[in-house]
Amino acid sequence: MNATQTEPIPADILVVDDTPENLRLLATILAKEGYNVRKALNGSMALTAVQTVQPDLILLDIMMPGIDGYEVCYRLKSNPQTARIPIIFLSALSDGLDKAKAFDGGGADYITKPFQVQEVLARVQNQLTLKAVERKNEELQAQLEARVKERTHQLETANQELQREVQERQQLQAELLKMALNDVLTGLPNRALFMKRLEKALHQAQTDVAYQFAVLFLDCDRFKVVNDSLGHFVGDELLVAIARRLEQSLSSQHTLARLGGDEFAVLLTEVDDLNSATQVADQILAALAQPFQLARHEVFINASIGITLHQPGYEKPEHLLRDADTAMYRAKALGRGQHQVFDPVMHTRALQLLQLETDLRRAIQQQEFVVHYQPIVELNHNQLVGFEALVRWHHPQHGLLSPAIFIPVAEETGLITQIGHWVLGEACQQLCKWQQGNLDGLNLSISVNLSARQVAQLDLVKQIDQVLADTQVNPQALKLEITESVIMENPQSASVMFQELRERQIQLSIDDFGTGYSSLSYLHSFPLNILKIDRSFVQRMTDSSEGSGLVPLIINIAHSLGLTVVAEGIETAQQLAQLKALNCDCGQGYLFSKPLTVEQATELIVKTPPWLDSDVNSVPLAEII
Repeated sequence: MNATQTEPIPADILVVDDTPENLRLLATILAKEGYNVRKALNGSMALTAVQTVQPDLILLDIMMPGIDGYEVCYRLKSNPQTARIPIIFLSALSDGLDKAKAFDGGGADYITKPFQVQEVLARVQNQLTLKAVERKNEELQAQLEARVKERTHQLETANQELQREVQERQQLQAELLKMALNDVLTGLPNRALFMKRLEKALHQAQTDVAYQFAVLFLDCDRFKVVNDSLGHFVGDELLVAIARRLEQSLSSQHTLARLGGDEFAVLLTEVDDLNSATQVADQILAALAQPFQLARHEVFINASIGITLHQPGYEKPEHLLRDADTAMYRAKALGRGQHQVFDPVMHTRALQLLQLETDLRRAIQQQEFVVHYQPIVELNHNQLVGFEALVRWHHPQHGLLSPAIFIPVAEETGLITQIGHWVLGEACQQLCKWQQGNLDGLNLSISVNLSARQVAQLDLVKQIDQVLADTQVNPQALKLEITESVIMENPQSASVMFQELRERQIQLSIDDFGTGYSSLSYLHSFPLNILKIDRSFVQRMTDSSEGSGLVPLIINIAHSLGLTVVAEGIETAQQLAQLKALNCDCGQGYLFSKPLTVEQATELIVKTPPWLDSDVNSVPLAEII
C-alpha cells in the first residue's frame, strides 16, 4: 500500500435530542454504519458543538426545552458559515403546520418518530450524498476553469476533456435528482417532487379559472401496530405493498407520493368537482380494505383520508397539503377508515389548539394554575374525610378554565407530566399547612389524579418520595387516583409501581370505574384500596332500574375484595339515600359541595359543614352549594 494513501474520513454527524434514549438509539444506528457521531442533549449544546467543529449533517429534534429545534435551525441558517450544513428534523409531531414550519425554516428533510432504522439510514445517506455530490460539482467546476486557462493552445483536446467531464456532471446530476425527488423505499415521488407538482397545478389554476384539482392526504390507521408487533422489516414490506396498491387505484395522470412514515399524498389533476375527488378516495379505501399477503404474514389495514379541493383563496401549495392533513386528522377523530373534506372551521380549530398549547407552555412557566378541593364525605355519618385535588387554569385572557379544555392538549403534548407533578406537590403542601395549623383533627386525606404519562415515568415513585419528604405529609394520607385504561396500557410496569407505592402505605384508587376496560381481573391482581364509581352510573340510578342495578353490583364486588367505595357526582338527596341504603362508604358531588378554593376549603374544615347543619334530604341543591 502507498504510504501516503489515507483511509477516507467518516462523515461527522451531530445528533440533537433531549431524550437520552433517542440519542443512544440514533448514535448506535449511525455508528454501526461507520459514521462519526456526536451528541447534544439540547439546543445550546448543539450550537456550541457546531461552532467547535462543523458537522457534515445534523439530526435535530424539534421539541426541546429552552432553545427548540426551530430556533437552532434559524440561528445556523442565519450564519453564512453554518448555513449550508444540512439539517434533518426529528419529531413525534405529525401535524401539517409543524412540517411546513420545519421545511420553511430551512430543514432539508423530516423524520417522524418512532424511528424506522432503514428510513433513518436512507435519509442520512441521501443528505450526505447530496452534500458530497455538491462538493464534487464544485471541484469539477474549479478543475474545468483551471484546465481551460492552462490548455487554450490545445483547444481540441481540452474540448474533448470538457465534454467528458460535462457528461460526468450530467450523470451525477441525474442521480442526484433521482435521489432528491424519489422515496428510497417505495420508489414513489417524495415530498419535494410532490410539492413541485402541486405548485405547478396551483399556478395553472391561477391562470386558468376552469382548471380544477384536489389533494388527498392519506395516513394508515393501523400501521404502527403492525410495525411494533411484526418488526420494521415487515413494516417496510407493507409500505411497499401499500404503494403498489395505491398506484393500481389511480390513473397515470395523477401524482402519488410518499411523504414519510405511513403518510401518502395524491394530487388529482383535472377533476370535475368535489364528487370526483371523493370517488377516488372511496376507491382507495376499498382497495386498502383487502388483506395484504406479505412474505410471511397476512395483514389487514385501513386508512384515513383528508381531501382539499382547490379554491381561489389558496396561494401556496403547502397550504393545500396542510388543509388536507387537517381533514385527515378529522377523519381519524370520527372513527378512522373514512375520508373527510376540509372545512375552514377545521383550520380555525387547529390554530386554536396550537395557540392553546403555546399558552399552556407559558402557563407552566408563569405558574398560572391553581388547585381546587372537592370534599369527600363518609356517607354513614356525613363526616368530611378528605378532599380531591382538581387543577384549574387562570388564563390571563379567558379567566378560570376547566381541565376539560386544556387537559387533553396537555396529555397529547406531554405537558401533563409537569402539571401533574405540580398538582401533587401543591396538594401535599396544602395538607401540610392544614396539619401545621391544627386544622386536621379529622385526619383528612388528599386524593390526586395520575395521568397515563405520569404512570409511564420510570422515576414516578422517586418523585412522589421527594414530594412527601419536602412536605412531611404522612403517606397514609395520600390517595393516588388512576383510571382503568392507565393500568391496562402496561399492566406489568403498573403492577411493580403499585407494589412500591403500597409498601409506602400510599393508598391507590381506581377512578371512573366502569367507563374503561371494566375487567374484574385487575381488581384481584393489583394492590388497590379504593374504587370510585363513575358519576354516569350514579346519575342513572334514578333514571332506570338498569342503571340502579349496576351500582349495587359494583359496591358488592368492591366490598367482597375489601375495597372502600366512593361514589362520584352525587347531586340529589334521592341519590344519596339510595347510596346509603346500598352501604356505599363515601361520596362526593355538588350535593355536598362544588370544588372549593383553598380559602373556602379551609373555612369548611374550621366550620360545621353545611350538610351537617342541614337536612340534605330536604334542602334544595342550590341552597346547599
